[in-house]
Amino acid sequence: MLQAPPTTSTPTAQAATVRPPVVEAVVLAGGLSRRMGRDKARLRVGGRSLLQRSGDAARALGLSVRVIRRDHVPRCGPLGGVCTALQQSSSEVLLFLSCDMPCVRAELLKRLLSRLTARRDAVFAESEGWLGFPFAIRSRAREAVWRLHQEGRFSLQSVADQLQAARLHVGVASRDQLLNVNTPEAWNHYAASLRDRPGPRRKAPEPIP
Repeated sequence: MLQAPPTTSTPTAQAATVRPPVVEAVVLAGGLSRRMGRDKARLRVGGRSLLQRSGDAARALGLSVRVIRRDHVPRCGPLGGVCTALQQSSSEVLLFLSCDMPCVRAELLKRLLSRLTARRDAVFAESEGWLGFPFAIRSRAREAVWRLHQEGRFSLQSVADQLQAARLHVGVASRDQLLNVNTPEAWNHYAASLRDRPGPRRKAPEPIP
C-alpha cells in the first residue's frame, strides 16, 4: 500500500493529511461511438444512461467512480483513457470499466480485485482467450503503460503482456456480464433481453433502427 507522506506532529498538519483511496473505479467513455452511430454513453435504460449504469457494480462495492470523457492522448483506443486515468489519479489501484458494459456485477469485480496480489501490477478479465474489461492496474505501472503508447502498442493485450497481468477467467455462467453494447444490433439484443426478463414489468430501452 502507498505510504502517507511525512507530517509534523501538530494537530493541524495531521488533520490536513488525507490518504488517497486504495482502489478507485474508472469508467472509460472517451470513444467516438462510430459503430453505434450516436453517443452510446447517453443511451438510456429505465431512465438512466449506460454511463450511469456502468459504474453501479463499483459503487455497490463502496468504490468512488471517476469518468474519463476526454482522453489526454486521443486516437489510441482504450489505452488513451488508461494513460489519462493513471496520470490523474493518486489511488493505488485503478479498476477500469467500460461505459458500454451495463451488465457487470459487483461479485465479478470483487473476484477480479482479489487476484491483484502484492506482486502483480495488473489483472484482466479473460473469456474465450480474449482479455478485456473489466481490468485493474496499479498506479506504480503508469510509466510502463506510457511506454506502450510511445511505442504505438495500443491494444489491451499489449498492456496485459507488458505488465505480466494475472487473468480472471470468466466462464459461461458469468459471460453475460461481459456484454458489450457498442452497436445497434447489440443494443437491440440487450433491449430484448430486458423485455424478456421475468418479474415486474419495467420499461425496456427503445430499439435502434
